Order: sequence, then C-alpha cells, then structure tokens
Amino acid sequence: MVDAQLDQFQRDGLKITFDPLDVPPDQFISGGRAWQLIRSGGVNPNSFGIFDWRGQWFVQNDLVRDLLALNKIELLPWDGWGLMVEPEDGVSTDDLTLLDRIAALTIDPDAAFDDIRALCASDPRLHKRPEWWA
Repeated sequence: MVDAQLDQFQRDGLKITFDPLDVPPDQFISGGRAWQLIRSGGVNPNSFGIFDWRGQWFVQNDLVRDLLALNKIELLPWDGWGLMVEPEDGVSTDDLTLLDRIAALTIDPDAAFDDIRALCASDPRLHKRPEWWA
C-alpha cells in the first residue's frame, strides 16, 4: 500500500516511522475493514476519522469512495452523493446490507474485482451523481 499524501513534513509532525511508499498492513485500516469492525461492535466508530469528522458515517463515505475508486471514479474527500451521507443522515436496512457487501468485497479487491465492477454498475445508489456533476 502507498500513502501519497504523507510528505516529509507530515511524517515528521505525525511521527510516522514507516515508509509511505510501502505502508505495512498493521499501519492502515481500509474502509472495508473499518466498516466490518464497526458493524461487529469491535471498535468505537468515533475512533475513525479526522478532526471533528468521526464515526460510522465517515467510514461509510470512505467505504463508498474505495468502491468507486476501484471503478475508476475517483473523488475528493468532500465529494459525496448516493450512499455517501452526512452525520445526521439515517441509513436504511437495505443500504446497510449493501454496505456490508461492499466491505466484504473490498477487503480483497483483487479476488473480487469482477464482482466489485458488476455491483457498482448495477446499483444506482453507488453511481448516482448530483445534477451539477458534469
């Protein structure tokens, strides 16, 4: 794994000791794994996030962004639509089922790549864009 955002300034300030061009598996939790940890009750959702943006909604948005990136739809952190939500938004049972499936597939994207592509193409909740999106 690679973290292209960690420059030397951030590495020094955050006391990062690993090489950001070779991130060890124990130093990063993917959106899918974080989602599964939250849903199983294994961790407090507020342990994920940055600054004041924390919780299950934050992980949910990263999970969807991960799926979209695997489908060549790359978003900025503040982009959001469809299943990407605000902290006060609710999530339906059907949406939770879909998010659980996304998490399971994205844990090992190489093994599930065809399923990931098919899911993204078939479910409008994953690629529904706002009207302003060109």
